[in-house]
Amino acid sequence: MVLNLTKGTIVMFATGLGIVGNIFVLVNYMCLFRSTMKSVQLILIHLAFTNTITLVTKGITRTISIFVLINLMDMAGCKILVYLNRLARGLTISTTSLLMVVQAITISPRTSRWGRLQPRSAWSFLLLLFFFWILNSLISMNLPFYIKHISNLNTSNISKNNNYCYFESENKIIRWIFIVLMVLRDAVLQGVMGWTSGYMVFLLHKHHQHVLYLQTSKFLYLQTSKLLYRTHPEMKVAQSVLLLMLCFLFFYWTDCFTSLYLTFSLGTDSIALGLHEFLTIGYAIVSPFLQIHRDGHFATCWFAQ
Repeated sequence: MVLNLTKGTIVMFATGLGIVGNIFVLVNYMCLFRSTMKSVQLILIHLAFTNTITLVTKGITRTISIFVLINLMDMAGCKILVYLNRLARGLTISTTSLLMVVQAITISPRTSRWGRLQPRSAWSFLLLLFFFWILNSLISMNLPFYIKHISNLNTSNISKNNNYCYFESENKIIRWIFIVLMVLRDAVLQGVMGWTSGYMVFLLHKHHQHVLYLQTSKFLYLQTSKLLYRTHPEMKVAQSVLLLMLCFLFFYWTDCFTSLYLTFSLGTDSIALGLHEFLTIGYAIVSPFLQIHRDGHFATCWFAQ
């Protein structure tokens, strides 16, 4: 009982901290977007909103499970919360991948192929974000049909018990179809992340070398100062986006390896179970504070409000 209470308190505190951080980031980026209308800011707004959904759904379900408050959950609640959590997971990786692509385009030279892809308006990305919602909704559409509440518990047909909701055994063909779709989505999007991150690192290195070359000439000091003033904000944002991607990949793959370990150990390791619970929401908790630490515009926007 004491262990459950401790776990519940930690989950509630971490979830609450993450929700506050994401709402703070969401409000500030909305403030910045109204004045600058940048594509990256629109995507970061969507990422903060997606992280909030992840924390609310996962935090509520884990808190109910740990404190054994199953009377607060019914069949519809199980279906909605688990479905939204899976949807938010897909939206997170989709939005992070789009963020990498947009930032790579933003820092590309205007004469390059990537530079020519820069959209005229940030609002054009709303269609892509809407497409991600449709795509991830379809990939997760099998969940509501197989999620049941514990009140309808039947031990003969349970594949996974989560104290308040459980997954009923489903057709193997349907299950593997949706598993393949999720794996394919994640593989493609992470491939895009890897390619764009390599391209961005190359551009950042090239920019750094160019600045060093200009600084070797005393006669080009003024030109160097202008170059640094013009490119420093964009390069700083690019570094922040790369840091967000590394943070996402760390939590994603650590979560995958922990899930595999729990699968083969039949979920008997309490430490690994607790770690897995944190890893599923770790990125949603940490990412807003990385953005707050890296972005100096937040304080200005906050005081302006």
